[in-house]
Amino acid sequence: MSLVGRWRIVEMDLWDLEDIDLIEPGFIEFGQDRTGHFGFIAVQGFMDCRTGPTRERPRVEFTWEGDDDGDRASGRGWAVLEQDGSLRGHIYFHLGDDSGFKAIPFE
Repeated sequence: MSLVGRWRIVEMDLWDLEDIDLIEPGFIEFGQDRTGHFGFIAVQGFMDCRTGPTRERPRVEFTWEGDDDGDRASGRGWAVLEQDGSLRGHIYFHLGDDSGFKAIPFE
């Protein structure tokens, strides 16, 4: 299974689902061209992705730029495909919060 595509963020360490879906359903999306984007709460990020395997499972590391409720924001993160087909990862805000997340494929 590939990481390419749109994933629905269903859990985060710091925020509950109601917060994650404040503006739109929380998501993270990976393109085939090493780019991607995500959105949750009032945060939007555009990613520069680098992929590679880890323990035989697809993994991506990324940096991102975007905004948090209209303020510029940036950071880094990673995600790995789990055996059950879900995505587990972590998003870091430069000089700010960081949170783990779980995502499932959008239907």
